[in-house]
Amino acid sequence: MTTTTPTTSGATELPSRAARLLGRPLSLGDVTLANRMVMAPMTRRFSPGGVPGEDVAAYYARRAAGGVGLIITEGTYVARDAAAAYDSVPHFHGEEALAGWARVAEWVHEAGGRIMPQLWHTGVARPDGAAPLGVPADTPSGTDLDGRPHGKEMTQADIDAVVGAFARAAADAERAGFDGVELHGAHGYLIDTFLWRGTNKRTDAYGGDQASRARFASEIVAAVRAAVSPGFPVVLRLSQWKAEHYDARIAETPQELERLLAPLAAAGVDAFHASTRRYWLPEFEDSDLNFAGWTKKLTGKPTITVGSVGLDQEFRGVRSGGPDHAGVTGIEPLLDRLERDEFDAVAIGRALISDAEWPAKALTDRLHEAVPYDVAQLGTLV
Repeated sequence: MTTTTPTTSGATELPSRAARLLGRPLSLGDVTLANRMVMAPMTRRFSPGGVPGEDVAAYYARRAAGGVGLIITEGTYVARDAAAAYDSVPHFHGEEALAGWARVAEWVHEAGGRIMPQLWHTGVARPDGAAPLGVPADTPSGTDLDGRPHGKEMTQADIDAVVGAFARAAADAERAGFDGVELHGAHGYLIDTFLWRGTNKRTDAYGGDQASRARFASEIVAAVRAAVSPGFPVVLRLSQWKAEHYDARIAETPQELERLLAPLAAAGVDAFHASTRRYWLPEFEDSDLNFAGWTKKLTGKPTITVGSVGLDQEFRGVRSGGPDHAGVTGIEPLLDRLERDEFDAVAIGRALISDAEWPAKALTDRLHEAVPYDVAQLGTLV
């Protein structure tokens, strides 16, 4: 919350511009966030056997104590064998993993925060030979992001099973005490590959025009919405870009984007998390609006922006030879966009890995004290 601060002379110091804009509460469904700062989901791979331990709970609790209004966890696998692609990524199914996640939610709440798990099916990212063995990747059309044969084209039974897995995970999240869920529909993973014409070559009801390509995601959203309480927030993360395919686009124009988003909003999305690598870039010609700005304009729903917030090097991914460090930058351009209500909240990624207190420093104009990002920080969970 935005507060004034007494000075040593007894006068009242007005809140900073960052505090006035980032420090405003935000309501999503029945949940009210203390401020407009969100921890972006970032895969950490510190959950052996898929079970998050006390180190994971402490990691997220430190970010809650550092002042972030909402934590969106790293991606967590739904209960589908083909959902998994990488070792030591947490599951969101099974008694032991769910007990670990309940502890994470409890510790974050004790630290004063709010938290949502990101529910994930990796789709084409699942490599041959990943555990469990003999399970092919789930894909819309049996190809990878480059169009090469990979995995299998999902049948209607496969689609129904995945929709059910997301719905069960969302219900489990509410029972475990979480404040909502985010569905990972970005970056070339399963939901996203149905949205993108580059990977969706289907000729049935799940392929073709924008509304048809959005059907799979819409069915997941509707099933999740039905599985949780009416006021339990459902967030959907979307992106144009894919892992290692940074020029890919699910929509070339605002009109195409509207045709994709309309059925998703109607299915029950409470907020969209519009992922970009550089929040300051316009999404389409003849407008300064970024991806989150266009998504808000077209749907009327709250949106979260993201993309190299507070850092001087954009995200390019480890496999792309991305920068191994990034310096701290100011956020005045971000505040300009917030002030004109282009979007509603701001997700912070690598800057929150490097400094759990980044939100508190941002609200008090102390970002010059923030710890710079270094790739070596990915080797620990602090």
